[in-house]
Amino acid sequence: MANLRAFTMPKWGIEMTEGTVAEWMVKEGAAFKKGQTLCLIETDKITNEVEAEYDGVLHKLTAPVGEVLSVGVLLAVMGDAGASADDVTAFAASFKAADTRVAAKAGAGAPVAEVPAPAEAPKRIETNRPISPKALELAERLGVDLNPIHGSGKGGRISYQDVLQASRPEAQPVLRGPLKLDAALERVYASPLAKRVAALHGVDLGGIKGTGPRGRITKADVLALIGAQADDGGVTRPFAPSANAPRIVPMDKIRTVVARRLTEAKSTIPHFYLRMSVRVDALLALRKAANTVTGMKASINDYLVRACAQALAQHPDVNIQVHGSDIHHFAHADISVAVASARGLVTPIIRGADEMSLAQIAAATRDIIARAQAGKLGYADMDGGTFTISNLGMFGIEQFDAIINPPQGAILAIGGVSRALVEGADGEAEFASQLALSLSCDHRAIDGAVAARFMVTLKGLIEAPETMFS
Repeated sequence: MANLRAFTMPKWGIEMTEGTVAEWMVKEGAAFKKGQTLCLIETDKITNEVEAEYDGVLHKLTAPVGEVLSVGVLLAVMGDAGASADDVTAFAASFKAADTRVAAKAGAGAPVAEVPAPAEAPKRIETNRPISPKALELAERLGVDLNPIHGSGKGGRISYQDVLQASRPEAQPVLRGPLKLDAALERVYASPLAKRVAALHGVDLGGIKGTGPRGRITKADVLALIGAQADDGGVTRPFAPSANAPRIVPMDKIRTVVARRLTEAKSTIPHFYLRMSVRVDALLALRKAANTVTGMKASINDYLVRACAQALAQHPDVNIQVHGSDIHHFAHADISVAVASARGLVTPIIRGADEMSLAQIAAATRDIIARAQAGKLGYADMDGGTFTISNLGMFGIEQFDAIINPPQGAILAIGGVSRALVEGADGEAEFASQLALSLSCDHRAIDGAVAARFMVTLKGLIEAPETMFS
């Protein structure tokens, strides 16, 4: 038999139990080179490019685009150019996927929303419009017409939620019929529209002199009376609140995973919090001067990443991960930075931040933020990390507490810069720029005194920023 190899659904991280082939970049029967992209695979958070590890031929595709498959399932058969069709068929038929049930978790792979099964067999839809594989599968299953749908994704891409919304029946209007007037209102000399407005607002027209022909009460007279009663604090009519039916939007897959992880972290990790305010006048002045002289354009967050990296180097008991009953200590600071992207909250990592210059940290931060917002982060960008920084200061948030990003042992929440009246060095009151910090720690692995010493070191580095470069 020729040299054949199985190409299976890869496993990126402990929590990955399934994936979806979003697109095949090499056609069946075509040759490929080492380093060439074979396919795109979607997981809960990322779409990753899978590159060939050797030269070969893609003999047989066994995984259709858009189908959710477990880790270890055969996706394709690859090998040398001389393989026969019989050899390939026999190889695929004899392949057995590895047992990945140990890694599976309850709730993993739960559907985004409950969708009723169609009465008839699904009909295949041929379209050139950009649409996600899962959305196309749902449209075929429910028989949804794609033509009137306006895609909400990038470049008009039709999402699963777009198809799900289009499959729901439109709300039918409720016709209430003509308004019935009481006998007293019928006898009033007023226009029909004035009577209707008066009935809707509960206004008594008795004794009102109209401004219309021969004293007829007009709509303007009724509206003026309503306004006068409101200005005088009079009772116009009983308040009837508007209908407040919810707009139900199912959680997408990323939000579901984030919710599960945060719930597990908050319920299983004993959090404790240390809060501290630090003065940043010197840091702001240093940043302004450095950016003007060097043109580096480093942000306040870049300086804080450098300060945290150096503080972690001095306090390795905070630079940790917790795995069951084991505590993993690391020699260097791999700092995760929380970034809000179109696919949800992600935490790409600046690796070896304690060994990087400020300019290198600034460049790395700009790169990961740009790729996060473009949806181009890979698994390697978010795997690991020894400490996390979450900064909401740019939104005007003064202070907040963050949930630990497991398996890490701590996360620093950073608020915005505010002006406060403080005691100066000479004992006189003065205004200063302050930054609110909140450190969340895993009490199983980090003691309060250890975390406090880390915060004191961090405060010193921020308030005397020149020490970051000594």
